[in-house]
Amino acid sequence: MAEEKKYRVALGCDEAAYDMKQALIEHVKSLGHEVEDFGTYDAEPVLYPDIAFKVAQSINEGKVDRGILCCGTGIGVAISANKVPGIRAAQAHDTYSAERARKSNDAQIVTMGARVIGVELAKSIVTSFLTSEFQGGGSQAKVDRIREFEQEHGSSTSGA
Repeated sequence: MAEEKKYRVALGCDEAAYDMKQALIEHVKSLGHEVEDFGTYDAEPVLYPDIAFKVAQSINEGKVDRGILCCGTGIGVAISANKVPGIRAAQAHDTYSAERARKSNDAQIVTMGARVIGVELAKSIVTSFLTSEFQGGGSQAKVDRIREFEQEHGSSTSGA
């Protein structure tokens, strides 16, 4: 059996998910990965888009390999991270979705909601995400098409 890859993993959250992020930092370290904590660093309100942007940009810049973002629902951080060109962030509240996000969609970031799932399930989701690799195959053309569209049209933050 091949040795599992070890990653540099960025974690970020808003105040609603602070406790979950802290538990996930320890979990990711226990799996043998390096961790970079992008905050928040306490339970004071923050603008989660800023944290999501920083995590996503750190992936694009090659500073980290994977990202984990949490907020109350996992939705806001997913939307925010996906505004960064080249990023594929997938919300997952079960291990199968986290696995498929990597295997089928080559997602670099998984997002979760601390008001939706508990810490133990979040740990299992993170493990599934970090132990799955993009399979290419039939999914390669789909991921390539997403990249092509993004290059042709750029990333838009417009809601119109």
